[in-house]
Parts: sequence; structure tokens; C-alpha cells
Amino acid sequence: MPGKKLVLNEKWCKSCGICVEFCPKDVLKLGNSKVQIQKEKDCIFCGLCELRCPDYAIYIAQTSED
Repeated sequence: MPGKKLVLNEKWCKSCGICVEFCPKDVLKLGNSKVQIQKEKDCIFCGLCELRCPDYAIYIAQTSED
């Protein structure tokens, strides 16, 4: 069954924290000078992080789970 997954490209992340501020479920945190996904199971895949990231470092990917 297809699903969704939150993906963070750490190489592109500049630690601006915009995605952290816009996340309504506090899934993301700023630590170790990069954004980290801390509570992935709480993600509602609203897309606000993806929409607001100026560097396209975070996005929601479609998965195909068998």
C-alpha cells in the first residue's frame, strides 16, 4: 500500500529553522546545527515544511510498501 515519508536532505539544509517553526505537530527540531526529524510518527504530511523551506531540503515522498 502506498504511503508517505518525510525526507530531509541534510546536505542542502542551512539550519534556518523555518520548517521547525511552521510544523504544527513539532515533528522537527533544530539540533547539531541541522534540522532533525524527531517524531516522524506524529507527522500529518501537511506539507508546510516543504512549502516553506527556501533550500528544498525537506519534502514529502511517496513510498510503495508491499
